[in-house]
Amino acid sequence: MSRQIAVTPSAEGIAATIRAAKGRGLPPVHLWNPKFCGDLDMRIARDGTWFYLGTPIGRPEMVRLFSTILKKEDGKYFLVTPVEKVGITVDDAPFVAVDFEVAGQGRDQVLTFTTNVGDSAAAGPDHPIRVVRDAETGEPSPYVLIRANLEALIDRKSFYRLVELGEHHDGWFGIWSANRFFPVIASEELENI
Repeated sequence: MSRQIAVTPSAEGIAATIRAAKGRGLPPVHLWNPKFCGDLDMRIARDGTWFYLGTPIGRPEMVRLFSTILKKEDGKYFLVTPVEKVGITVDDAPFVAVDFEVAGQGRDQVLTFTTNVGDSAAAGPDHPIRVVRDAETGEPSPYVLIRANLEALIDRKSFYRLVELGEHHDGWFGIWSANRFFPVIASEELENI
């Protein structure tokens, strides 16, 4: 008769598993569906800072490693390996878009965002931009889809730069990228601000 030993998930154990399995590109987390192992005391703050056991993770390469195994299911976030699935807390979006580049002009321009963990995505049909406004303050929170149901909050300086590129279209003020229009605010509301 064999006994099973219960293993408590840890950030170190998950990192070691990923390092051992590391190949090229992002791991295929969409194919991994291990059983849930519990929650890990890991949190991603709104500013993109990752915390483990209440302390900021100071090594960017460790944050990048964890970011590659992040998965969102039913509104919850998990770190996933082929054999483990642990829940983590995300205050807002798991990534922050810290910059973007513009190629082209007008409707044909393409806006390529870079995140705090080194991912990039060109806004368009597969990577939409959306803006949510706080019901009480009206403060905008802009997001861009980076990968597999994971968004980046667009930082303030980048959002101000986006607004400079904005145009009015069909009653909305917004941004063009890859021949797709992303509304930011109704044109009539903008006039009243």
